[in-house]
Amino acid sequence: RMDQALLLVRNALPDEGLRLSAVSAACYQCSSQFLAFIPASNGSSRRPSSATVAVDTQHPLTLQLDGFPENRALCKIHYHFGESGNYSLEVKILSRSTQTVSCDLSINEDPINSYLPILFAFLVYTGILAAVIAGHLLMKIDPVRSWVCKKLNPRETERLINSELGSPNRADSLSSDLSSQRLWSTVPQQRLRSLDTFRGLSLIIMVFVNYGGGKYWFFKHESWNGKLHFPTAFFSRFVFIMGTSVSLSLSSMMRWGISKKRVLLKILWRSFLLILLGIVVVNPNYCLGPLSWDNLRIPGVLQRLGFTYLVVASLQLPFTGIAAENVPEMPPPALQDILPYWPQWIFILTSEVIWLCLTFLLPVPGCPRGYLGPGGIGDFGKYPNCTGGAAGYIDRLLLGEKHIYQHPSSSVLYQTKMPYDPEGILGTINSTVMAFLGLQAGKIILLYKDQHKQIMSRFLIWSIVMGIISAALTKCSKDEGFIPINKNLWSISYVTTMSCFAFILLLLIYYLVDVKRLWSGAPFFYPGMNSILVYVGHEVFENYFPFKWKMQDSQSHAEHLIQNLTATTLWVLISYVLYRKKIFWKI
Repeated sequence: RMDQALLLVRNALPDEGLRLSAVSAACYQCSSQFLAFIPASNGSSRRPSSATVAVDTQHPLTLQLDGFPENRALCKIHYHFGESGNYSLEVKILSRSTQTVSCDLSINEDPINSYLPILFAFLVYTGILAAVIAGHLLMKIDPVRSWVCKKLNPRETERLINSELGSPNRADSLSSDLSSQRLWSTVPQQRLRSLDTFRGLSLIIMVFVNYGGGKYWFFKHESWNGKLHFPTAFFSRFVFIMGTSVSLSLSSMMRWGISKKRVLLKILWRSFLLILLGIVVVNPNYCLGPLSWDNLRIPGVLQRLGFTYLVVASLQLPFTGIAAENVPEMPPPALQDILPYWPQWIFILTSEVIWLCLTFLLPVPGCPRGYLGPGGIGDFGKYPNCTGGAAGYIDRLLLGEKHIYQHPSSSVLYQTKMPYDPEGILGTINSTVMAFLGLQAGKIILLYKDQHKQIMSRFLIWSIVMGIISAALTKCSKDEGFIPINKNLWSISYVTTMSCFAFILLLLIYYLVDVKRLWSGAPFFYPGMNSILVYVGHEVFENYFPFKWKMQDSQSHAEHLIQNLTATTLWVLISYVLYRKKIFWKI
């Protein structure tokens, strides 16, 4: 099967059976899991006995061979098996006098290179990008431009080139060019393409991962602590940029003269719609039958976004006048994006204290106080029913076991049996912290307006601060820190680490798209303009053609990758068409 290899174990020991167990290198403090029993060899025929097992190829394994019934440790092998490979493990006696046992691992059939489809896909998309850039450069050549204008509708061609490729018309007068530059520089409330590009990039990667990511393990959510996989990083950045957009959108509404009462009603309505869409439209799998309230999942991605938006937007609304007022030409004081908002900081810090107290002080039946582990076979199987500690306990207590996620990412590697929801109640506190840090980025943009160096330097400073906090909380370790990076728990170290990278990524995109205008933001700009439609649409139509079809080989990474990339690309094209038609779904 996919991500598996075949291991043939031969036992040439005449009087001793073998017990084969294994533990994955990615499984922190896990107890070994039994794989197979190989009986003693047949002494009369001198033929070794054998057993065949399938072993995991995603991470290195430690194989343990113990003798039976004496239960003595014979050998331990650390090896990373290759996908679809065929291996043999020969166990035999080297010296009868000393009872020395040898364990020799050999390759019968070489594994396949399952990463070649990724390389091929990269080359294809690089070729498409190169063709687009070449077309852009060709359109700058006057004879080519004139020929295209003759073949196509001249007005439409001119508008397309100017608006989408960002290439000014050489025939335009100097005055019109200068006026367009003045318009860009003197209208700070103009929509920043970098924010929509950032949002679209995060969204498209989320869509690709949700569709399967080619079934590669590094495109899946981390089982528990640790590595910053694609899905781990980009959902948090979507929350971050939502906070940034809140600051800018509220400021824009104030400039339009909309009363704060109306804005508050809009915030409440939008939050309600996001939560409703998540519960009724996105979460249920209607292919399995009608909606059932008995086992309906209450938490979810849109539910968390809705609640986070409600908190952060309500926090910012009373202070919107401060962010929108005119700022003198001289740069504002170093802490002007912090000190006027001290009530917000008190609220956020208080909520974080609540998270820390509930996480580390709340008694959880059958679990140690402050437990942050996955349960299951983790921690050597001492706490099998303690998945998520206080976070899991609160969800099961308040929502019920049937109304939270039934197949957490920890269930495969750590073999957990308890349901656990990564979008649960306790983690939502820290998602508001993540959005609030994004809100801070929006305040910086508003306060410093077109002072690009000031904006980018502030982004860099915030990134460094968040990085230092993360290093202190985690001790720069995957599992040994005070609070490990954990997307399932939405730990505070996860929030600070993701915010560190989010500030850096926003800085780079802001520089390329809005400062130097070296990049228009395409193609990510288009889904970023229609993010709710793309997210809801990809969830609703996930199991329908052309986003999904029957495969010839369901155990092939290549076929899964083709299907997932096709579906993701289709949503980019759909968002582009909607952008051209000026169709935007806003709630």
